[in-house]
Amino acid sequence: MPRFPECWETCGNCAQGDVLVTEVHVRAGVPLNFDSNVITLETGKVVLDIPSPNIGMVVEVFVQVGDRLEAGQLLCTLDTDECSSRC
Repeated sequence: MPRFPECWETCGNCAQGDVLVTEVHVRAGVPLNFDSNVITLETGKVVLDIPSPNIGMVVEVFVQVGDRLEAGQLLCTLDTDECSSRC
């Protein structure tokens, strides 16, 4: 989970309430492209799509709909070697 937007701590408008997963767009065994959405999350004020920083085959997903998230939390693991020739 990336660090929240820079304004998160300064203005606080989007940081009201919990950060909840509203959609999980990946599952184990499925290839994931760079910048594809991994999850969608919602705070009291905003909805954010969290993209993948890498290309790879999804090995395991560690979040589900309804989970509360923290910055730095592991969302999923990718096998980048597996996907280099097949994705």
